[in-house]
Amino acid sequence: MNEVAQLSQNYLVGADSNTVPAGYKQTEVGVIPEDWSLVTLGSIFNFKNGLNKEKHYFGYGTPIVNYMDVYESGGIHCSSVKGLVCVTPVEKKNYSAKRGDVFFTRTSETVEEIGLASVLLDDLRNAVFSGFVLRARQLKETFVPLFMKYCFRHELARKQIQSTASYTTRALTNGNLLSNVYVTVPSKKEQIAIANALSDVDALISEQEKLIAKKQAIKTATMQQLLTGRTRLPQFALRDDGTPKGTKPSELGEIPEDWEVDLLRSVCDSFKTGKLDANAMKPDGEYRFYTCAKEYYYIDRYAFDEEALMVSGNGANVGYVHYYKGKFNAYQRTYVLSNFIADVIYLKIYLERKLAERIRVEVNAGNTPYITMDTLTDMPIVLPPKEEQTAIATILSDMDAEIQALEQRLGKTRQIKQGMMQELLTGKTRLIKGEAHG
Repeated sequence: MNEVAQLSQNYLVGADSNTVPAGYKQTEVGVIPEDWSLVTLGSIFNFKNGLNKEKHYFGYGTPIVNYMDVYESGGIHCSSVKGLVCVTPVEKKNYSAKRGDVFFTRTSETVEEIGLASVLLDDLRNAVFSGFVLRARQLKETFVPLFMKYCFRHELARKQIQSTASYTTRALTNGNLLSNVYVTVPSKKEQIAIANALSDVDALISEQEKLIAKKQAIKTATMQQLLTGRTRLPQFALRDDGTPKGTKPSELGEIPEDWEVDLLRSVCDSFKTGKLDANAMKPDGEYRFYTCAKEYYYIDRYAFDEEALMVSGNGANVGYVHYYKGKFNAYQRTYVLSNFIADVIYLKIYLERKLAERIRVEVNAGNTPYITMDTLTDMPIVLPPKEEQTAIATILSDMDAEIQALEQRLGKTRQIKQGMMQELLTGKTRLIKGEAHG
């Protein structure tokens, strides 16, 4: 039994069982419901390579389904197709894209991204498709369009597609390779039920994503107001005589009259770096290990025991800021800041907001972008009185906590969707039983 068959078999009946449950049958890809069919993509689809045009033909004319339209989502809508291309009437006819067509990514840097499928869910008038994707058009209506949004992105199909891909300098697939991929076919009524259930979860995910984006926009606007002093918290806005506080000029622009500008080294007494290579991490270690990644890892020994900010010194996440209080260790290109006079959370928030701007000007480019110690020590910081720093940090931290809670809820919803896909697309959980095909 191949890897895909073993996956299905293990999930449905258990890794140590050879028994096929009642209502199921054994197939080339493992155990599936007895009223489902097993077919190859080649038996239900006609595959066609896309249109290749020179660059000066793009930007006007006919809508074109391109690589990113397919890569980003299992379902393509009219509103998401932004590309345009100038084509002849013959090209428009030969490379047409219509509702119900499935498009597969044809070439990519990695096997993981090859053969990703998206179905065109709307009618795109006179649309065509590019040479970076393959069009699969049903010979007869075996699949309901919305069902195809999910079934070809499920791991049962994905593992087969990846295993058949060729690889030279890039991963490649074609119609002949995809033709040998097996897919299961529930009845159309069950396809609709499955697709609707998963679509409902997608709608919930979309609403959660919109809410998070809204909260993030509010936080960004609030940060801009509070960190510049354009908006003062009520308890800090008035002088002792009850009149509003004014502003004064500074090297960073107008700031409140009772704020100061100083260098980061004046409010942080200790700037160090870690001493270890990134491969020093130990998965079962007791202490946190900070590298230049956004995540922290673990290690079996510590070099620091303090409240600190860790700033990534190089790589794709250069300038990323962590906060931690306790025992930890650090990678040799991670800066460790400690012994603060200012409110440490205020400084973290300020660095998150302003350090990126400084890095864009001063970062040392090359194969790996990096910052030097001076980028941090000589960074000018706007400093309210410490009590106001703490109040600003508390408000923004509370907003962060709300966003993180929403992101955790979104993560759980996505996990639920993955679990539902595994249950519904393998037939382990049935929404409709025993329906005839047609």
